[in-house]
Amino acid sequence: MSDYDLILRGGTLVTADGPSEASSLVDFGLWGGLVPGNVGRLDELAERGVVGFKAFMSNSGIDDFEAADDLTLYEGMERAAELGLPVLVHAENDQITSQLARHAVAEGRTTMRDYLDSRPVVAELEAIGRAILFAAETGCSLHVVHVSTGRGVALVTAARARGVDVTCETCAHYLVLTEEYAEDFGAVAKCAPPLRPRSDLEELWEHTFSGNVEFVTSDHSPAPPEMKVGDDFFKIWGGISGCQSLLNVMLDEGHHKRGLPLEQVAALTSGNLADRFGFSGKGRLRVEADADLALVDLDSSFTLRAEDLYYRHKMSPYVDRTLRGNVVRTIVRGKTVFRDGEVVSEPVGRLLKPHRQEARVPGARRRP
Repeated sequence: MSDYDLILRGGTLVTADGPSEASSLVDFGLWGGLVPGNVGRLDELAERGVVGFKAFMSNSGIDDFEAADDLTLYEGMERAAELGLPVLVHAENDQITSQLARHAVAEGRTTMRDYLDSRPVVAELEAIGRAILFAAETGCSLHVVHVSTGRGVALVTAARARGVDVTCETCAHYLVLTEEYAEDFGAVAKCAPPLRPRSDLEELWEHTFSGNVEFVTSDHSPAPPEMKVGDDFFKIWGGISGCQSLLNVMLDEGHHKRGLPLEQVAALTSGNLADRFGFSGKGRLRVEADADLALVDLDSSFTLRAEDLYYRHKMSPYVDRTLRGNVVRTIVRGKTVFRDGEVVSEPVGRLLKPHRQEARVPGARRRP
């Protein structure tokens, strides 16, 4: 078992269920967790090779991954800055979301509409602003994950213009699905932050075209089917399975339907991420870079079926969606691992360690 097959739970390092390098078809990196009580162990995680530190500013839904209170987040950012590693935040105000949820449940309001209403945009905006303030004060490199609103992106863009080292991402599901879809299809579309009205979706596309959104991700969060059923949408597991369809969605909705240049699709799904998190040799077609390639038939259309999914639990909001732009071959460091709908290689994935930024001098601020 590799020394890197570990995650952080409540301040304790534990091995994962199996050796990641023995089962992965693609290269991968690991985040360290920033939770109450473990700021003193961030150095150990950095030495193990984590890409950065992930913190939830609201309840994660997992007891082993507590939300970071303000002091934990602030002190964690201070230490992360000194280690030359970024902090990533799930930005939602926990007091707003948890209290609205408790009020709804107490009143017997547990529909998808009630869940959506319990996580208003203001909860996301407040948390983004607070994280930016902490990053500015500590000199920490900050990344805001799965931003669901154009106003959230605007906060990040304004802070970056002021010299704060901050970026953000959105997810494919925020670019193609709306709250109406969530109400119609239920559990498969529950996520946090939740799906938003179409006006927010369109604003996200505007920011994506302008370059204010620097990458688009899947925020893949699978769950067994039994955790995705029921009438109480506050109890149903919140997470969308989307990693297999990320590039297809961006080619179909982004390139074919909206005219997003292919170069920008590649940057949003690969190149910008490699640059931001220090993955040398990744995300670029050039001499001495890793030969990581996705070969695509741009004009091929297909309708995704549940049986086409490679997930253990075959659920996705993209099932039955027709997508134009099909991945026909995937190459990892020069080796073909996927061809014409079939995995054709043994696992070849390796752990990626980042090139860390220069450690911050205490009291000084880092600039982008």
